[in-house]
Amino acid sequence: MSNGQVVAAVDGSEHSLVALEWARAAALRHGTGLVVAHVLPDSSQLYAARRSALRDASQPEEFADPVADRVRALLAAAPELPAEVRYEALEGSVPEALRAVGADARMLVMGSRGRGGVAALLLGSNSRAVATSAACPVVVVRHAERGAGADAGAGGGAGAEASAGRVVLGLHASETPDDVLDFAFAEAAARGTTVQVVSAYVVPPAPTMVVDAPFVVIPPEVLAGPGSESESGAGGEGGSGEAADGVPAEREMLRSQTQRLAPLRARYPQVPVEQAAVPGDAAGSLAAASRSAALVVVGRHHPRRHVRSLMIGSVAHALLQHAHGPVAVVPTLPGRPDAPGASEEGL
Repeated sequence: MSNGQVVAAVDGSEHSLVALEWARAAALRHGTGLVVAHVLPDSSQLYAARRSALRDASQPEEFADPVADRVRALLAAAPELPAEVRYEALEGSVPEALRAVGADARMLVMGSRGRGGVAALLLGSNSRAVATSAACPVVVVRHAERGAGADAGAGGGAGAEASAGRVVLGLHASETPDDVLDFAFAEAAARGTTVQVVSAYVVPPAPTMVVDAPFVVIPPEVLAGPGSESESGAGGEGGSGEAADGVPAEREMLRSQTQRLAPLRARYPQVPVEQAAVPGDAAGSLAAASRSAALVVVGRHHPRRHVRSLMIGSVAHALLQHAHGPVAVVPTLPGRPDAPGASEEGL
């Protein structure tokens, strides 16, 4: 996990100011600096280029940047700031500039839409482009988080509940890169909360299949060994009886989860873990879990594609469109080996 700074991408829109507040809190949680990055509008970039080309000393060297002024005013009124806060005005296209400034960041935080957002679209083109190709984890924060954050600051309400929520990890047991797991556990440790691990398994359709049934959450101790399900009593939502009666694919998925999570549980012994296996639709289950989650964490790439491909996975894409709260999309970070080989089950 990178020890770099938290980068907040701002453009003056309400969505980006929500992301700025989320990033400020994240930097405080992780004890890092905060970089506030703003890509200058085309008019400002053209002015700077013209002044440089003409070398006209009569023109003022500085030009108005209302976004910077507003951001500095908001940060000045914040109850607490990270030890280091830096503001950077960037040039170039928005995705390229943000990818560059976030190259070594711990995470890059963006709003779901910027000033150019269309109300009917849940995810802006810049947010999608950066989440698809940035070298660091990208957190996309929904606009609804602004109201939650205000409530949390007041000491109650929906925001306080959301800030204390679980970190939900979408896990393909055989393919999700270690960086994704490490990011989720580090975030849960910094928040003092639980990691809820959700994996999907494939089942053949049946006439009696129940649609949209709540998934079962199994505590790790229930999966400790053969026969333990029947001896341990109730466990998690739905109880261990459901796990004992579950289909073989569900039981195997939970076993695979337990094996894959063992190194993380040893590295983060203070982080409680809940495990869930869901049939079929991983993205829908993660979107539902996002209603009460502090953060949902998924890997960026489709497991059937090369891990360094620029194609974003279908689960990550669907979650960015439909999640009800912040989503972290985590790539394989530089210096990491590729993920393990593919299987026919999983997220």
